[in-house]
Amino acid sequence: MKVMVVGGGGREHAIIKKLRESKQITEIFALPGNGGIAADAKCVSIGAKDIEKICDFAKAEGIDYAVVAPDDPLVLGCVDALNEIGIPCFGPEKKAAIIEGSKVFSKNLMKKYGIPTAEYEVFTDLASALSYLDTAPVPTVIKADGLALGKGVIIAMTRDEAKEAVRSMMEDKIFGESGSQVVIEEFLTGPEVSVLSFTDGKTVVPMISSMDHKRALDNDEGLNTGGMGTVAPNPYYTDEVAKECMEKIFLPTVEAMNSEGRTFKGCLYFGLMLTPKGPKVIEYNCRFGDPETQVVLPLLDSDLFEIMQSVTNGTLAETEVRFKNEHACCVIMASEGYPQKYDSGFEITVADEIKDKVYVAGAKKDGDKLLSAGGRVLGATETADTLEKAIDGAYALVEKIHFENAYFRHDIGKKAKEAK
Repeated sequence: MKVMVVGGGGREHAIIKKLRESKQITEIFALPGNGGIAADAKCVSIGAKDIEKICDFAKAEGIDYAVVAPDDPLVLGCVDALNEIGIPCFGPEKKAAIIEGSKVFSKNLMKKYGIPTAEYEVFTDLASALSYLDTAPVPTVIKADGLALGKGVIIAMTRDEAKEAVRSMMEDKIFGESGSQVVIEEFLTGPEVSVLSFTDGKTVVPMISSMDHKRALDNDEGLNTGGMGTVAPNPYYTDEVAKECMEKIFLPTVEAMNSEGRTFKGCLYFGLMLTPKGPKVIEYNCRFGDPETQVVLPLLDSDLFEIMQSVTNGTLAETEVRFKNEHACCVIMASEGYPQKYDSGFEITVADEIKDKVYVAGAKKDGDKLLSAGGRVLGATETADTLEKAIDGAYALVEKIHFENAYFRHDIGKKAKEAK
């Protein structure tokens, strides 16, 4: 079968590497892919948001199945458009992708159906938001309503910081129209957990839990990023917590979406906070997380393509989803200066023997050379029978990868080790 993966980052590279293991697949195309993905799929220079061209390519090439990986094309209705021309897809339709596309929608959904989350208020005009912040408790969390490349959340420690965050979103439009509405939310405390799950709208099958590291610098300092590394499983996510999440969050969310006429099929990502009052939802994503995918999929012991097809066909309950009883660690190598100003265009060298463990996010081909072309350049993932070995192994991989101005955190997994 010919399979097309829409997207071009480290997450997509991880999905493609896992799909390559399936005996059913004869050819994989990546739209647009990147210079590193080109080693594992045929890259086609069509942007992930160019839905018309994506559909034209799929028809012309005789694509049998599509995986729409990033949030933007999902929220824009890429799955709907492909389904209309008869191409089955992994990923939610537009009406379901709104669970990530609008923070206001998702918060109101949780409130309506009693799904545990932080207390919040929604604002559509700056004056009201600023007035509310005069008396709101701090720290507080400010969220842009729409998509913002994973950066539309600001934790404000003081009232002045909170007001500055609101102004930057609503007045300065740092996230464009995504900041036209803002959510001002209660600040929760506790360990964070990411749980990606397969769902066909009836059955929910959680994948192995993971722990993301969002801050740019060691010791969780610096600016928020798209993620500087991950470990899996998350030691705070015990069997007892998992059971509570399934009963109070996972199944109720899928049922709530069904009740709203927005059945969700695909990968539903639960960003959770394990608070003193129990697990609460911080955010939903309508797709695989990045870089969570780069630790979760290497631990998957089943055929990813079969699972994806069962999600599309509504037969997930009859499909075996197995994970290895192992640990994984992914260290992201970024361009120094990320998530702000950085230089790129530097040659990347990766030792041949570790290429299967490297997921490229921001790179382009220049003849035979691979050049850095983004903030997050790549992720190196090791799996092992203990967390310590996985972490040490991931950093050993990093030593075999070189490009000028490479930057990475040195403490990925430290918190997870402390939890044990």
